[in-house]
Amino acid sequence: MKRIIFHILVTGVIVLMASTLLNNCSGSAHPRSSLSLDRDLKKPVKVTKGGRLEHARILWDFFFNKPADTRPSGKIPVQAMTKEQLLAAPNNTVYRLGHSTVLMKLHDAFWITDPMFSDRASPIQWAGPQRFHNPPISIEDLPPIKAVIISHDHYDHLDHDSIMKLTGKAEYFLTPLGVGDILMGWGVPASKVRQLDWWQGTEVDGVRFVATPAQHFSGRGLFNKNRTQWASWVIMAGDRRVFFSGDSGYFDGFKKIGEKYGPFDLTLLETGAYDANWPEVHMHPEETIRAHIDLRGKKLLPIHNGTFDLSMHSWRDPFDRITALGKIQRIPIITPEMGEQVSMQNPGSWHTWWAYVDREKEPGQVHVQGKQVQDLPGKSYL
Repeated sequence: MKRIIFHILVTGVIVLMASTLLNNCSGSAHPRSSLSLDRDLKKPVKVTKGGRLEHARILWDFFFNKPADTRPSGKIPVQAMTKEQLLAAPNNTVYRLGHSTVLMKLHDAFWITDPMFSDRASPIQWAGPQRFHNPPISIEDLPPIKAVIISHDHYDHLDHDSIMKLTGKAEYFLTPLGVGDILMGWGVPASKVRQLDWWQGTEVDGVRFVATPAQHFSGRGLFNKNRTQWASWVIMAGDRRVFFSGDSGYFDGFKKIGEKYGPFDLTLLETGAYDANWPEVHMHPEETIRAHIDLRGKKLLPIHNGTFDLSMHSWRDPFDRITALGKIQRIPIITPEMGEQVSMQNPGSWHTWWAYVDREKEPGQVHVQGKQVQDLPGKSYL
């Protein structure tokens, strides 16, 4: 029975993704970006280890053999936000909205990364990974957005409905090469789109952005794998520097970025959706710490967790491990509730809110790099 369900599921996904690809690419009269696959493609990594049979086994386990704790059993706390609250907030304030979506107030303007407000990270909204929590604010209630910063074209980072709702609210969309073509194909005015290759920069109202390397891959359908670029981003606003990783496995590029643009006041680094079966495309918490050190980061806010079920690990695992590592290595780890205000100058300390979400889970011990670390409710180290 499982095999029949699996084949139906795979067939449905193939048809839907092919249809989505055709919709994405049709009707665009805008010129393509300067991306040349032969010249510019930056070594996409394998999605999973092994060959096709191993990939099929991994896919089978992902759909049918997931542990029970990859989704929370209780309600994730969310602090509701208002437009008035945001407008009154000081500069250098950061809000985590979920997954890799972060709202920043810099230079008297608002900037947002990888806006994902939809219920599912999927080409369809009746199937696919579903949110654990609602966004703390709707797109309609956001203040005007100076620029949207996009890391790559995967569905959990480039969401069609969110982009469409932001088109009239945002002045600019900053993307890696090729991703801007998708936006223009959806109807985003070309005058609003700026596409950058790695190490290229642009300035928007006094804030400097540089598209920097990442180790990942791209694709939204069966026939467009690695046809657009992926990137991390350096954000410089006055004397403040922020690094946004997007999606990336650990690689030596973090050290090069740190040498060229560090130190960073805040690193927004992915810590989630990792697995031994896809070791090159997402960082385990230990690798996130290494990347933060390579970047010469001062404070670390882990992202890409707590919103979608995209791996085989417990939903709590990224939070437990990254905070335990922060205690061991004395690195300030910022873990706000969704929607909670964070000051880059004085972030304060953070309680382990995730310890109270699972009804059957009691805080206990976390084992990191062979060391046992107490995992108790209360304040984490800063």
